[in-house]
Amino acid sequence: MSKIPKGTWVEIEEVILRPEERATTLPEDTRQTPYVMRVSGFLLHDAELGQRVHIRTIIGRELSGTLRTVNPSYQHSFGDTVPELLTIGTEEEA
Repeated sequence: MSKIPKGTWVEIEEVILRPEERATTLPEDTRQTPYVMRVSGFLLHDAELGQRVHIRTIIGRELSGTLRTVNPSYQHSFGDTVPELLTIGTEEEA
């Protein structure tokens, strides 16, 4: 595995609550899943994927967690375009 240099934009992961620590009022399938934090920031030291590392976020917070991704990007979308919604608010009043 090659070293990822200090200063690289990365994403870390940290388990905030293990399943046994989660609220008993949650649905069973949710309660059985760890509550996980993922945060992006600049690597504070050379490291390898899977290592415990320290990062500094854009706003200057220093956090630690397991190094998961190098140069993370957003993968979400808001779904397919709904043509019927495109004209809402643009109709002329009669």
